Amino acid sequence: MSTVSTPHLAVATPERVALSLPVAGIGYRCLAWLVDATLLFFFWVVAYFLFTLLVSDVLGVFQGLSGLGQTLLVVGVFATQWLYWTVGEVFFHGQTLGKKALRIRVVRLDGSPVGVYESAVRNLCRAVDFLPGLYATGCISMLLTPQHRRLGDLLAGTVLVRDERIDLDKYTAAAPGDAGPGAGAATGRMLAPDEVELVLAFLTRAPGLQPDARRRMGARLVEKVGGLADEEKAAVLASPEATEAYLRARVRAGR
Repeated sequence: MSTVSTPHLAVATPERVALSLPVAGIGYRCLAWLVDATLLFFFWVVAYFLFTLLVSDVLGVFQGLSGLGQTLLVVGVFATQWLYWTVGEVFFHGQTLGKKALRIRVVRLDGSPVGVYESAVRNLCRAVDFLPGLYATGCISMLLTPQHRRLGDLLAGTVLVRDERIDLDKYTAAAPGDAGPGAGAATGRMLAPDEVELVLAFLTRAPGLQPDARRRMGARLVEKVGGLADEEKAAVLASPEATEAYLRARVRAGR
């Protein structure tokens, strides 16, 4: 019996650890858009209500505007919505409120966070993706591309990935004698999801790495996740086993 495989985005971190990020399918994307569209709809309802407190005949005011004025008003409405999408993606780790609710985010093709340019381009292209209505062009593009990318994603070099829940117990369950130096000090700031993914990817691959690479990558991750004084760091880096014991404890404490 054949199964349909979920598309993934393969990326390599600066620490040379390979990660496979699950791509968000058209269903996730449509539901996230519905959440955002609903929020925007209520925003405009409230804005319209407030405007009616100042002007009784809103439609008459609009019809009374010149052609240029009406065009500028329509552009202003689109720009307001464009700002909502772009600000959310740039300043909130690739997530609008709808994407956050569905646990998906926009990233570059190398897995890094999107910048102003990528987000601006993909959201400007919503006007084209929406044609001829209800994002028909964008949906066709997502169905035809392996990573479910609409035209805006293709032009901006972006893709939507899912934030999967991780069974940390599979990686962080303490083995006999695993409480090495620094394990008791593995506290501090909460780790970001990508940091958790990075540490867990290293822990799964560590036994198959060359000793020098294993030690070097472990040391880089200890520096990255932080939480140790100089003396504790020296003890943790004394052996690969102590380093990995600390990383396991750090992931568990920093969830």
